[in-house]
Amino acid sequence: MMCGFVVHICDDNQKGSYKKMMDRNRFILHRGPDKIGYLKGEHIEMAFARLSIIDVEGGNQPLTYEDHRYSIVFNGEIYNYIELRQELIEKGKEFQTNSDTEVILALFSEIGMRVVEKLRGMFAFVIWDREEKKAIIARDRFGIKPLYYVESEEGIIFASEKKRF
Repeated sequence: MMCGFVVHICDDNQKGSYKKMMDRNRFILHRGPDKIGYLKGEHIEMAFARLSIIDVEGGNQPLTYEDHRYSIVFNGEIYNYIELRQELIEKGKEFQTNSDTEVILALFSEIGMRVVEKLRGMFAFVIWDREEKKAIIARDRFGIKPLYYVESEEGIIFASEKKRF
């Protein structure tokens, strides 16, 4: 078992598809038995099924950062997150959780797309920048964690598991 996510980037009039995706064949619900999280924003919908391992109490997703500018869904594990977190604290970054997920967002807010160069681990994530209205999608160099996408008339969908819609 592992975490799972679905992200739908769309025009505002196309919202609601992720709920259908979550319900249809229990899309990702089997991936994370501990917590289901949703986020709806302008042009974005995120759904996450969590298997709690790191920061069981505080690491729920989708997670937001910097006054909700950045939102993330993340499947994986960052092995060097403790060292990265300490470096970011020394630069003045603040954290609300002890999760590796929040470290990804804080690092992204500091160095942008170069974040993937600093991460050591297995991962797939989607970060939504609310101000820029754009998504940043990445996965580990070896493709250990799956990341799928499909474009359709309803927008673009990213997911950690491939299913028919």
